[in-house]
Amino acid sequence: MAIGARARKFALVSAGLGGSIMAWEAAVHAFGIKPYILPAPSIVMQQMLRRWDVVVDAALFTAQSMLVGFVASVVIGVALALLVAFSRKLEDLIYPVLVFLQIIPKIAIAPLFLIWIGYGMTSKVLIVFLLSFFPVLVSSISAFKSVDPEIMDLARSTGANGLRIFCMVRLPHALPTLFTGVKVAAALSATAAVVAEFVASDRGLGYRILEYTNNNNTPMTFAAILVLCVMGLLLYGAVELAERLAIPWHVSRRAADGGSSAA
Repeated sequence: MAIGARARKFALVSAGLGGSIMAWEAAVHAFGIKPYILPAPSIVMQQMLRRWDVVVDAALFTAQSMLVGFVASVVIGVALALLVAFSRKLEDLIYPVLVFLQIIPKIAIAPLFLIWIGYGMTSKVLIVFLLSFFPVLVSSISAFKSVDPEIMDLARSTGANGLRIFCMVRLPHALPTLFTGVKVAAALSATAAVVAEFVASDRGLGYRILEYTNNNNTPMTFAAILVLCVMGLLLYGAVELAERLAIPWHVSRRAADGGSSAA
């Protein structure tokens, strides 16, 4: 039953995407829109396949900063959240500073990284990290602090030590909210990687998008954006899979897996 529900869901999603692409193609031809304004999907795919080696090389380069910055934001964000959630003094000391740093527009200060760090992978990873870090931090702090005190008292009454209580009670309770922040960071990391390459790169999809736009090569601009979207979806899907494996018992996962079949 669940497999049938997933198949129906996949068919609906495919039909929606396919219908949108067909409507796009038909509109371009019906209204005679020039390719440099809005290319038809068929032209985008044709141009992308002709320059596939260039697109793949740019995508692999962008993926490096995207993945490294994302992983760093998750690791450091969760670690800082643990410190803040378990220490009121650290929360009062660190959290306001982190909020202030988040308010600073990252795109505006990105050119400063060229002065401080220069061109290279480090500056791009740092931009991805800064744009992806705060959602992980906020959701993780909320997750670790939201355990019902009565549940904690019950766990302590069993004689379990702090580490066991964390592993058996606090962490499982925190994972659903924590994964929410990680998924937001995954969605942001693709955007952050392109922003970084707009500012501080001579390679990658962001650099190619600027190059194609300056040359009025709109089909290849769309092709680069399409590849970037696929990369972001793959990373988001990987986080979704990790969530499914980590918390199959949670109500959100049961609703996603079984809600449609029940209907």
